[in-house]
Amino acid sequence: MAPTRLKISSYAGLATALFGLASYRFYEGQGAQDPPGKAQVVVGTVVQGLSQAHYQPQRIDDAFSKRVFDLALKRLDYRKKYLLQADVTQLLKYQTDIDDETKRGTTEFLDASTRLLAGRTKQVQTLTRELLAQPFAFDADETLQTDFEKATFPLSAADQREQWRKLLKYETLVRVADMLDEQDKLHDRARVASLRHAPVPAGPERTLAQMEVEARRRVLAYYEEQFADQPDANEVLANYANVIANTYDPHTTYLAPQQKEDFDFQLTGRMDGIGALLREKDGLIYVEDIVPGSASYRQGQLKKGDAILRVAQGTAEPVSIEGWHSSKAATIIKGKKGTEVRLTVRKPDGSTKVIPLVRDVVVNEETYAQSAVITDPSGVKLGYLRLPVFYADFTGAGGRSAADDVRKELAKLTAEGVQGVVFDLRENGGGSLSDAVAMAGLFMPTGPMVQVQDSRGVTQVLLDKDPRVQYSGPLVVLVNKHSASASEILAAAIQDYKRGLIVGTTSTYGKGTVQRIVDLDAALPAGLSALKPLGSLKFTMQKFYRVTGSSTQFKGVASDIVLPDVASYLDEGERENDYPLKWDEIKPANFAPWDHQPNYAKLEASSKARVAASPSFQQMKALVQRLRQRQQET
Repeated sequence: MAPTRLKISSYAGLATALFGLASYRFYEGQGAQDPPGKAQVVVGTVVQGLSQAHYQPQRIDDAFSKRVFDLALKRLDYRKKYLLQADVTQLLKYQTDIDDETKRGTTEFLDASTRLLAGRTKQVQTLTRELLAQPFAFDADETLQTDFEKATFPLSAADQREQWRKLLKYETLVRVADMLDEQDKLHDRARVASLRHAPVPAGPERTLAQMEVEARRRVLAYYEEQFADQPDANEVLANYANVIANTYDPHTTYLAPQQKEDFDFQLTGRMDGIGALLREKDGLIYVEDIVPGSASYRQGQLKKGDAILRVAQGTAEPVSIEGWHSSKAATIIKGKKGTEVRLTVRKPDGSTKVIPLVRDVVVNEETYAQSAVITDPSGVKLGYLRLPVFYADFTGAGGRSAADDVRKELAKLTAEGVQGVVFDLRENGGGSLSDAVAMAGLFMPTGPMVQVQDSRGVTQVLLDKDPRVQYSGPLVVLVNKHSASASEILAAAIQDYKRGLIVGTTSTYGKGTVQRIVDLDAALPAGLSALKPLGSLKFTMQKFYRVTGSSTQFKGVASDIVLPDVASYLDEGERENDYPLKWDEIKPANFAPWDHQPNYAKLEASSKARVAASPSFQQMKALVQRLRQRQQET
């Protein structure tokens, strides 16, 4: 296939030039003052650079300031455990001043909020020690608000004390329950051993009062670790720069130097660890994706969307990672092959679970396209093709590409005489835009596959110019809420050309934007080279559109046939992020639909009948209903 390719190097060069100009103007704006520090340069370059290079640039004014302030405050004390309402009121004076700070080359709001949080954290540390010094009474009927989005900042120190008392009591009770469970299991093993006339396993026999004392000790140790692990200046800066970037859109992010190293390391496809990609949101570490073939992928319990609350090395006491930056969390989750890590995670339904994982080498081969032939009871042969990610060799070193590998797998399936292909894009978060275009061309002749538009309104129609069709038979594309970006490009092209059926959740993720990464060091004037490394910025430069002119941004791609899905109760997708770019549409491209179109009405009716008659699907629908109700009650 020979798709029209974006001139990535020219866009990247333009972006670097714009950021270099922004950094130069910021530096020149300091006048006769002393040279600015790292925080001032990073913040200034990010603000000024995004105001020029982002797809949807913002004016650096009071409205911009309010957006940054609101998101920064939301993430500063996401669980509303440390600050009082009076503290929030005190910070309001900076609400419309952040734009002026960036022009002055100062960071007053960042400095003030950091000092305020640090002071309150020390006070809460003293409070937890006092509360955990005395036993809790478990005979009172009390409630605790566990949904931090519904919580409010305490009005007084007394209110805060009461909130912490309930929280620490709950944490203590959880540990007592764990110890009771351990003791019950020990009794069970002893009974089994006795019946077999084997040695009875020894273990401590503790009273409930003794367990309560030990539980409080563990809770205190847990929080002492958390209080001791306060973010350093670089982490504070990274968090703030990321807040600024995220006010443009969810996929515009600042990457601190260590994060950029981790990002590059992930591109090699080989590392020791559990194979989970992490992201930080509102002070929690979430699983962004699971690397196919990794320890997490094979073990199967850790899922995308899980929040990792605590991390334990083997049998050691868990360490809380709430409030940590994702790069810092990754450092204790990663480790040598063969070692065990135990993750305490909160599932999207609010339940918690301890997941033990043995670290291993992430095998790159399992990230590539794979296929299999499935023969049903009637003898019909179907091809199953799975693509975890739209991979490509961005370095130009002759590595593998997703489009080439899918072409080879389709050739294998065709040689096997399959009568239909199921192309599985579930959990595929995207990747190479060019490979998505080339891949669409494997299923239909030459024509436009997607349109790309930049901030100037300049539109490129990306074509597949090869008239050959690798596979022309019946086609089903499986998607879910985590199918995003390049997956949505391919699914949309298949749907718009009426080339096949899109089957899965109601719609896909809804990411219709294209990002580039700029090394901020490359944009730094020579006079500030001592501040290196500054990190990198991943920012949105373009949006892509279907050949119909409609964007996939925000809305995603709607399935032709919707199937029950256990995650359908979750509010997920682009629309749930802060400051997503909105849906829009442009002029449609000139394209001709596929000659042999599916009978959509007949296929949908048949699918509904099978779902209604399937005990498994009916059980899944009932489970989804229970999970939705539980989520609403949290």
